[in-house]
Amino acid sequence: MPFVPLLGKVCCCAICLYLAGVLQVSGMRIYTNGDMEAVNGTDVRLKCTFQSTAAINIDAVVISWSFRPLKPGREESVFHYQQRAYPPIEGIFRKRVSWDGDVMGRDASIVLQQVKFTYNGTYICQVKNPPDVHGTVGEIRLRVVTTASFSELLLLALAIGGGIAAVVILLIIIMSCRRCKKRRQRQHEGNEEAPRKERKDPTVCHPSRAVHLYLSEPSIEIDSSDGMISDASTKSMSSSEEEGPSSDEEEEDDSD
Repeated sequence: MPFVPLLGKVCCCAICLYLAGVLQVSGMRIYTNGDMEAVNGTDVRLKCTFQSTAAINIDAVVISWSFRPLKPGREESVFHYQQRAYPPIEGIFRKRVSWDGDVMGRDASIVLQQVKFTYNGTYICQVKNPPDVHGTVGEIRLRVVTTASFSELLLLALAIGGGIAAVVILLIIIMSCRRCKKRRQRQHEGNEEAPRKERKDPTVCHPSRAVHLYLSEPSIEIDSSDGMISDASTKSMSSSEEEGPSSDEEEEDDSD
C-alpha cells in the first residue's frame, strides 16, 4: 500500500515531463495577413512569416500552401517548398504561383499571378522546422474583386500624393539652394568690385602737384588796308622781334 502514493507521484512527474516536451516541440508560430482583396487579373502576394524555438535548418524546413475554396469542395495543393521550390504541375494554380520567401529570414510568402474569381477562398500556410513540427497554421481569406475597394484606392491616392509632394519639396529645396548660391556669388563679386573702383591710377600725379597746361587759341585779325588776313599772334611775335634790335640801337647811339 505505501507504494501507491509513490507510483502516483512518479506518473505525475512523467506526465509533466511529457507535456513540457510537447510544448517545447510545438513552438512553431505562423503569422499571416488574415483578410485580403485582389483585383481580377492582378498579382497578389500572400505573406506568411513564422517563428520557431529551434534553430532554422534550411535543409529540413518544409513549407506547404493549400487552398480551400468558398464553395464546398476538396482542398487543393498550391505550393510546396523543401530545400527548393515545387510549384504545382496541375490544377487551377499551375504556372500561376511563384516563390517569394526567404527561409533564413523566416518568410514563407508566395505570389499568385493574374488572380481569377475562382481563386476566392482560404489559403493555408504551414511550416515545419524539426523538431518544431507542430504548432499553429496561418490562414488568408482572399477575395477577388472587379475593382479596388475605396480603402485601397484611398491608400493608393495617398501613396501617389505623398510621392508627388516629396518630389515637389525636393525641387523647392534644390531651387532655394541654387538661388542662395547665386545670391552669395553676386555678393562676393560686388565685394571684389568695390575696392577695384576705389583704386587710383598710379601714373596720375597728385592733384596739388598737377601742372595744368593751357593752349591759347590764335586770334585772327583782318587788315583793312589790303584785305589780308593775318595771324595776330605771329604778328605780335614778329613785331616784338623787330622792336628788339631798334631799342638796342638807340641805346648804342645814346652811348656814343
